[in-house]
This record gives sequence, C-alpha cells and structure tokens, in this order.
Amino acid sequence: MKETIKRLVIKAAHAAYENGELNSPDLPEVEIEAPKFGNQGDFSTNFAMVSASIQKMAPKKIAETIIPYLTKNADLFDKVEAAGPGFVNFFVKPSAWPPMLKDVHEKGDRFGAPDLGKGEKIQVEFVSANPTGPLHVGHGRGAAVGDALARILSFSGYDVQREYYINDSGRQINTLGRSVFIRYEELYGIDVTFPDDCYQGGYILDIAREIQASRGNDLLEFEEHRAVSECARFAAKIILDDIRLDLKTFGLVYDNWYSEQTLYDAGKVDGVITEGRETGLVYEKDGALWFKTTRFGDEKDRVVVRSNGDTTYFASDIAYHREKYDRGFSRVIDVWGADHHGYIPRIRAAIEASGRGKEQFDVILIQLVNLLRDGEPVAMSTRAGEFVALKDVINEVGSEAARFIFLTRHHESPLDFDLALAKKKTNDNPVYYVQYVHARIASIIRNSMERGIETVPYSEETMAGLVAPEEISLIKTMAEYRETVRTAAELMEPHRITYYLITLASAFHAYYNKHRVLCEDPVLTLARLYLVMAVKKVIHNGLSLLGVSSPEKM
Repeated sequence: MKETIKRLVIKAAHAAYENGELNSPDLPEVEIEAPKFGNQGDFSTNFAMVSASIQKMAPKKIAETIIPYLTKNADLFDKVEAAGPGFVNFFVKPSAWPPMLKDVHEKGDRFGAPDLGKGEKIQVEFVSANPTGPLHVGHGRGAAVGDALARILSFSGYDVQREYYINDSGRQINTLGRSVFIRYEELYGIDVTFPDDCYQGGYILDIAREIQASRGNDLLEFEEHRAVSECARFAAKIILDDIRLDLKTFGLVYDNWYSEQTLYDAGKVDGVITEGRETGLVYEKDGALWFKTTRFGDEKDRVVVRSNGDTTYFASDIAYHREKYDRGFSRVIDVWGADHHGYIPRIRAAIEASGRGKEQFDVILIQLVNLLRDGEPVAMSTRAGEFVALKDVINEVGSEAARFIFLTRHHESPLDFDLALAKKKTNDNPVYYVQYVHARIASIIRNSMERGIETVPYSEETMAGLVAPEEISLIKTMAEYRETVRTAAELMEPHRITYYLITLASAFHAYYNKHRVLCEDPVLTLARLYLVMAVKKVIHNGLSLLGVSSPEKM
C-alpha cells in the first residue's frame, strides 16, 4: 500500500507540473509513513514540506495543489486532506485492504521477503565463546540474535554463512590447562594453592576427574608444562563438544567452525605482522611490536607482539578478519558481548588498513540478561565461578521459549528473563501468545474441513464481506510485515520481528474474541477463512525467522 501511494504522489506531482501548477519537475524522495494517531488517516507524507525549496512554494500550497490529482483515485481513498504545515493524510477505503490477502496466499513462505541482498555474500560470526567453560545465558541471547539475524538476511536475499570462531590458542587456553592440572593434582592429595586467575567453576574439577579416569596418574610423571598442555587439549575438547551440543539443542547449526590455531599453523598471523612491518603499519617500541591503529581513528596504537615474543589476541584477530574477506565475503557482521565495546575501533582500524571500507564491517553488541523467577532475581554468578548455564535454561523452559524471549527486546538493552513466565501456558507468556494463534487457526481450518470446506478461493465478491473494523485492522497489520522484515534486515534488529508477531497476535485475539470465523453465512465464512489463513501464514513466516516452530496443536 505504501508503494502504491508513493507512486500516486509522484504521478500527481508530475501532472501538477505539466499543468503549470508546480514550478519544477524535480522531486525529492517520497516518504510514506503511518501517522501516530488514527484521526490523521492510514498514511501520511511530508512530500510538500521537503519540496518547498525546490518548488519555491509554501508547503501547504503544494499539498493543496496535488490533492485534487490524488482524490481521483476514488477506488482507493475515502479522503485525502492537507494537515498542519503541509502534511498530506490519506484515508484508505476499507474495501481497498482485502485484495492484499491474495498476495499473502500467493507468495506463501516468501511473503514479506524484500529483495535487498541480491546474492551478496555476508558472514555472521556469533557466540564464539572461548572453550574454557560452559555457555551461559548471555551466550544464549547472542546465539538467538545471531541466528535470527542470519535467517532474516538470508530471507532478504543475502548469501549468508554462520560461523563460530574457536579461540583455541593463547593465554586463556593455557590458563584452562593450568586450572585443570591443579585440580588433577589435588585428586592425588598433592597440596597445591589454586590461583585467583585460574578458572574457579566446578566444571574444572569434573574435567580433572575425567582425565583421572582416562589417564590415571601418568600426568604426574610429566614435566609441568607438558602436563598443562595435555590438560588444556583434553579440557578444550570436552568443553567445545559440550558447546556444540548446547547450540544444537538450541536449534543452531553453523556453516563453519573456524579454529584460531589454524591461523598460526598456516603462518597467517606472522604474515600480517611481517606485511605490517613492510608497509610501516607495524613498528617496534619498548621491545614490543605495535600496530598503527591511530592512523584509522583508534585512540591509541595497539600491541600485536609483546616484549616477551608472545603474540596478542589482536594479532590473530587481524589475521582472522582479513581471512574472512579473502574467502569472498563482502560484508562481515560480528556479534559480541557488550563488554567488548572498546575492542571495536581497533578491529575496524585493522579492516580499514587492509583496504576495506567501514560499511563492510558491523558489530552487534549484546547486553546482559537478568534472570528472574516469578519476578525475583536468580543468582547469576558467585565468587566460586558458578553461573547459570544455557543448558539449564533450555532444560527448564525449552529452546523455543528461550529463543523468543531473548529476542523480545533490542539487543543493546538489558533483558529481564523470567523463568517462571517462560513456562506458563497463558497469554502472559509471549511465545505462547503468538504460537497459540497459529494453533487456533489450524484448529479452525480442521473444523472447516469437517464441514466440507476443502479450498477457499479468492474472489473480490467474497472478500467484500470483510468490513468489520477488526478485520481491516488484521489486514493492515499483515500489510506491515514486509516493511518490518526490511527494517529488521537493514538495521540488524531481529527483535522487530518478535514485536511485530506479538502485535499481529493481539490483533487476531481482538478479532477472534468478537467474530466467529465459521459463521451462519457461507460466503462470509469463506472470506473469514481466507483472512485467518493469511494470518496463519504470516505467523509461520515470522516465527521461522526467529527459529521458532509454528505448532498445529497446543
């Protein structure tokens, strides 16, 4: 509908110019918006105001000039009026809305898909938690956002790859090995002091016991550095296997798991450092090697090789991000925890240093999750290093409820996640509220088939019966789906889909509570079936973008 009105505004302006009523054929970009208040019509445009400088006319005069050309479309508009300083408000005829339902039925699973990507290759890297401990609820929110974004971009025409970057090299892996080895020594009665900088969680002791069961006491015969290395390798594999399983249970399938260690094995980290020294982007100071990130807007230069010869994580991240583009991705999206905000400028600097543009790199920051139970906070962590694992949340509320609730707010806003609410089979639970609509309509369709209604064909005569305000409201809401998806893709905001589905579910509930779909009038029954079947398709499409199922029964 917005596109139709946009074309009509352009056509009206051209006609007014040809008749000498406007001064210039040049037109600004025409924007059509939904007004905040119903008395301002269904749609509005500020075309007259943004045209004033071009036309050398008062905005209100421009609005009054083009309105007669717009009101010629009597089959579309009840009324077109000038308002305020020069807005043009459009009041669409109720009869103009039902034909939109045909588009929903014909496009089916592709309804609402904007042709944005045109096959452009995009990589979305998300979660990428270090294999040093189990995934927690914060990782779960990042997983939900990253996967939903990948689905939305793919639906919008992009060639999307999901990737998990495995940080299996460096200081943290060594700390993991040291933590496990100390606990392993404790199992054999060796008196040791457990350092504060080691990983404190109970899972470390569990891994030490697994090593004991597998290897016995033979690690005690090794030199410490070798024993630590063995423990690190063993522990990282166990933890990574658990991470893979948790994400699979969460409904996530990655296209690629990329090991940091392979960057070192292939010489790519040394390669970017050598190249940087040759081009002058890497220099030596105080015995360390520094990357000139300030040349690209960072607040200070960053170390890539410490004075002791160890490379930093930044060095491998430079190599990793360069390698992403070398694989053919024109755009890279990283999903990080909010605590990594300060890391963005240096990575962006490294990417620009490789000749890529700012628009080729985006970072989505995921804010914290506040876990509640019946409104009361649940302890997220302790000094002993324990925390609420993602698998525990999935086991309690289910992966789909968790996904949906993780996506109910913008990723840059903290999220309250109530475990008790997520399990309720009531309308207070947002995922139940939306899924119930799909299941309810499926039940209506089954009942209609029992009445002998096998198909519901479209006809203008039949759809003319859809005149109730709640019916028009439902159709208007469905008409917003395409723009919702487009905006979610362009702004990388999956929560827009969740919010939209809740709005559509609300519109359906308002309709269903007031009108019988299978009524005494056979023609009206067909029209209403066609209407609710369209709602079912849109609900299914939206839930699939979130990675959530559309149940036929509940």
